[in-house]
Amino acid sequence: MTVLDMFRLDGQVALVTGVGRGLGQAMAVALAEAGADIAGLYNTRYQDTQTQIETLGRQFLPIQADLQQAGPDELNKVVEQVVDQFDRLDILVNNAGIILRSPAMEYPADDWNAVLNVNLNAAFYLSQAAARVMQGQGKGKIIQIASLLSFQGGIFVPAYAAAKSGLAGLTKALANEWAPLGINVNAIAPGYIATDNTAALQADATRNAAILGRIPVGRWGQPEDLKGLTLYLASSASDYMHGSIINIDGGWLGR
Repeated sequence: MTVLDMFRLDGQVALVTGVGRGLGQAMAVALAEAGADIAGLYNTRYQDTQTQIETLGRQFLPIQADLQQAGPDELNKVVEQVVDQFDRLDILVNNAGIILRSPAMEYPADDWNAVLNVNLNAAFYLSQAAARVMQGQGKGKIIQIASLLSFQGGIFVPAYAAAKSGLAGLTKALANEWAPLGINVNAIAPGYIATDNTAALQADATRNAAILGRIPVGRWGQPEDLKGLTLYLASSASDYMHGSIINIDGGWLGR
């Protein structure tokens, strides 16, 4: 096997959450380009992602779920639906996330619960359900999408910072338990990426200038910037990597 062969995902199946746009769409397409069939968890949209993946000759299974409301039983059924369709699950990418901004002293309880449910609770329950399948297969890859705020506090985003910090800890905890089972659990910590979640920051001239002034590469990231790292963590090239949180931030944390 050559090194390039290690990155092939032919015959494998990936479940990607938040697949309709942004990071989720880019990562799902990357995995399909490497040969995987894709189950895409979405809330409101998926059609463009489906078109891109099916154009590559891969299968796409859309699954609708509202992660603000979904509990462990519903999310276990999501994984069951993937296995019913494809007879396996090799890769899980917990990408779906929301940001709700408000000063900490005024932060609404409903916003806190919504952010924690989507960004942390759902990631755990899906990881749990996927790992049960992967254990039976003898291997699997789970990729969490962390954040710069897994390391920093940010401003006006206490729930998001708490959830992403929790996700970093969860990545390590699951890796400790599941590495002996052949299941790799790692995380990507994106920097400032141009997506719907960061649209308000991009539109704020003062904040946008401050952010760009801190990024050594001098630009916002694009969802496509995560494609290569996602493929690495999903492929056999990363078989000895467990519990790592990898920054992809244009140099932000090194500044």
